Amino acid sequence: MTESAQQQARRQQRIEELCAASLRAMTGHADLHYRGRRLYRGESRLSTHAPHLRIDPEQDGFTDYRSAADGMALRLLHSDPALHRDHCPEDAVERLVFELLEQLRVETRVPDDMPGMANNLIRRFEHWSRAFYRSGLTEGSIGLLLYTVAQMCWSRLQARPVLEETEDYIEGTRASLVGEIGTALHGLRRYRHDQAAYAEHALAIARLVGARVRAERARLEDDEAADRDEEATGAFALLLDFDDGDSDEHAIAIAATGHSKAFEDAAQAYRVFTTRFDREVAAGSLVRQTQLRENRERLDRAIAEQGINLPRLARRLGSVLWEPRPDGWAFGEEEGRIDGRRLAQLVSSPTERRLFYRDQVKLGSDCAVSLLLDCSGSMKHHIIPVTVMAESLIRALEMIGASTELLGFTTGAWNGGRAYQAWMRGGRPREPGRLNEVCHMVFKEADRSWRRARTDIAALLKPDLFREGIDGEAVDWACERLLARPENRRLLIVISDGCPADGATNLANDAYYLDNHLKEVVARRTREGRVEVLGLGVGLDLSPFYRRCLATDMSQALDSQLFDEIVELIGGRHRR
Repeated sequence: MTESAQQQARRQQRIEELCAASLRAMTGHADLHYRGRRLYRGESRLSTHAPHLRIDPEQDGFTDYRSAADGMALRLLHSDPALHRDHCPEDAVERLVFELLEQLRVETRVPDDMPGMANNLIRRFEHWSRAFYRSGLTEGSIGLLLYTVAQMCWSRLQARPVLEETEDYIEGTRASLVGEIGTALHGLRRYRHDQAAYAEHALAIARLVGARVRAERARLEDDEAADRDEEATGAFALLLDFDDGDSDEHAIAIAATGHSKAFEDAAQAYRVFTTRFDREVAAGSLVRQTQLRENRERLDRAIAEQGINLPRLARRLGSVLWEPRPDGWAFGEEEGRIDGRRLAQLVSSPTERRLFYRDQVKLGSDCAVSLLLDCSGSMKHHIIPVTVMAESLIRALEMIGASTELLGFTTGAWNGGRAYQAWMRGGRPREPGRLNEVCHMVFKEADRSWRRARTDIAALLKPDLFREGIDGEAVDWACERLLARPENRRLLIVISDGCPADGATNLANDAYYLDNHLKEVVARRTREGRVEVLGLGVGLDLSPFYRRCLATDMSQALDSQLFDEIVELIGGRHRR
């Protein structure tokens, strides 16, 4: 039986959680975590330059992920980044070889008391070698050269034979290289514990390979087109294995993002062209009462069809949100503090033992949870299951005594509206920042119970509320509302199916301006630590934006497993 997209995403997240925990334990760096299937240290992404550490989620299992994590841990522990950068060559091919050799060096530094790690790394390199050979990428002369160099260097550093399956195949290329790189190979083995000395020999090998690749490319220019295509395909496919880009296709897509020049040029100072047309409204006021009642009936039918077990959900939420709270004294106990009022009873009845009192503790929730819904156009297609899920969470949270509110964000118009027109009239200054009128909607306030707000929640089913999304400002707004609450623990759950999007803003700045602002807001709020910001992706992995996130498949029924995953997210078990 094949896994569903949501099951695959859950499995992937669980693997990454385990690998990140292993990395933190081995390196002592508490800020290591995975986002978008990439390893981050804090907010900085750590590159994986060695091809055998690149993992294909469709083909590789947990052992391969663990091996890659072990390799990254050794790189963090035993490689000086500044020294490595100083020696790293400029030429692309030379750089690729040099990066690989540095990774192979640190993999020889496995502690003696960790034979399992050593076996993991050996198996992983052999697995990659076998897969690379069988893919046909060594059929071109450049691909064969690079593959042979990788095998020779790994074999010398590990003091192990090359992969038996390809030993005969690479023998000719290997023999032609031995005379030229024999001394450097000896140096690699001898100086594997001295990064600076090792780098000199690694550079010698990298430069030799670079020279051979350049000569081979020059020769190929004189050959027939078919031969040139075959060689180039093998060579470039190998280079792509080293590249930082991610070409994997996943059942649940990862949110696409990139660098914004406009945002960086402004020193990450987010700009808003005008706030004159922004508004914060009660969502119920945007819909006619008759329409609200009809939407409420439609929503009630959808909830009844799902048959969600709210008491069970409430107990699960209580298990991660309840905290012990003092609740007076318990008297007449057989142990604890002596109750002076009962000493006379001890005289009259020497065998009486219930002479003590102690603190009485009661479980309670001192927590405020805000659900922030992305009301961009694409969310219309998911709004029924999303609303059912959000309302079920609100009702269950109220059962355990948590305060809840339901918020939404959209824009007042498509493609900028009045803000864009004002920019046009003002002479269209460059990089104006946000160029639309934001609309923040309150469907349920924290001080208002679900029963009183249930009609206004049905406003979510009004189709023309959904336009474009300015996520970063909405997250800031929702956080400020939570900070005004008296509760000690505050959680914001952002429910979205895409990246920030506003046509006018993107055209006047660049495509990732709003994306970069959202990253900055979430990172800042996470550093402050006063509000826990979580991401709940609807058919999308939001990990490029949120360190704690969960990808869901809303095309499936809202079963108990989905709610269990959400509870684990709230409890802090995803992407810490």
